[in-house]
Amino acid sequence: ASAAIKRYVELGKPLTATALGAIGTGYVCLLNTTELQAIEPSSLKLVSLNPSACSQTTKDILYDKAKQAFSDQRVFPAYYELILPYLGGAPGEDLKALSRENVNMNVSTFVNLKRDSLMSLTPPEVQGLLGLNLPELAKWQYRSPVRDWIQVQQQSQLDQLHIGLTGGTQEGYINIITPKFPAPSSAPLGAMASHLLPALLLSLLMTSVLS
Repeated sequence: ASAAIKRYVELGKPLTATALGAIGTGYVCLLNTTELQAIEPSSLKLVSLNPSACSQTTKDILYDKAKQAFSDQRVFPAYYELILPYLGGAPGEDLKALSRENVNMNVSTFVNLKRDSLMSLTPPEVQGLLGLNLPELAKWQYRSPVRDWIQVQQQSQLDQLHIGLTGGTQEGYINIITPKFPAPSSAPLGAMASHLLPALLLSLLMTSVLS
């Protein structure tokens, strides 16, 4: 399949909606960067792809293509439904913008966002993204990436979500790491003595002979 796609692109043929439909979700992850860049953004209006199982590079490129494709349909919630399959490649600033649109994102979508983008969100922004689905986040608080996100948030802000999230940073808390020094040991002295003892014995023996 990969060889067939490569040959198709080498012939100078664009990845139109018809071509993408033939490739389908099952093979879209096989596209390399050059092939992905050959996709016409408008094609995404006519075909349904799900790149959730693809590499992060593929998700990033397809998100940019989808954003171009649907830029003329920035009416919510219609726009959100169109861009939803591609959100795994969304940058943090775009997610922050979505958080102001009451999109009620599912937690299953939230945990599969790009890690850097997810980690850049504040508790109020996460609340804006999840909306009615916010209570479901509590079920993920001990699992990555939600656990990692919680650990870099102020606990006071997490408390304002009122869903029982714990593990954030306390205000005014300073994490002091005490350096650990190895305990004194007699091993080096013992090792030195074992090396010097034969020489000392030899010196005593020569002195005794010469005297």
